[in-house]
Amino acid sequence: MRRSQVTTVSLLAALALGACTNAKDVLEPSAITPPASSVQSSAAPQATSTTATSATTTAPAPSPAPATTASAKPATPAQTAALARTRLQVAPIVGASVDAAAPLTAELQTRAKQRGLTLVGSTDQTATHVLKGYFSTMSEGKDTTVIYVWDIYDPSGNRLHRINGQQKAPSVGSGEGWPTVAPATMQAIADQTIDQFAAWLGSGGAG
Repeated sequence: MRRSQVTTVSLLAALALGACTNAKDVLEPSAITPPASSVQSSAAPQATSTTATSATTTAPAPSPAPATTASAKPATPAQTAALARTRLQVAPIVGASVDAAAPLTAELQTRAKQRGLTLVGSTDQTATHVLKGYFSTMSEGKDTTVIYVWDIYDPSGNRLHRINGQQKAPSVGSGEGWPTVAPATMQAIADQTIDQFAAWLGSGGAG
């Protein structure tokens, strides 16, 4: 009878040890790490340009870091020289509504002029760079975040650089998505885009 009790205690101890081992496996970080969000991972954009589409278009591979709204730094001599010889063509915006794209493109022109950068039309054959933008929105409560990606190409269609970021701002009006995005939000994105493009050129991006 005593031997049977000893055997039972041994079995219970073995079961308890096994339970502890299983619990440790479950609590390993690799076992509880959630899968990557499908919202943040999407295919890279194709080289073809299209006209503005609905608000459901998802920007490719957005950066999780929010874009800053700091004022532009004074141009360095390298930036000034690079900007002077650059002729930038802006392709039709993908993903943003027409109403949202209007203040964006207008501010791109204004900021480019301030920077000494020449923008050319879609039929101009002298363009040295082509800028293609992809946009989407994400609504959270009363805030709307605009996610954007800009790809910079050479005239032959080779991608040279990517600019991406997010701009969060309180929504205006009712509903969600593009109707709630204020013009000032798109203007801020335009300013940041030209400033980052200028910085890239100054660092040797002009080739």
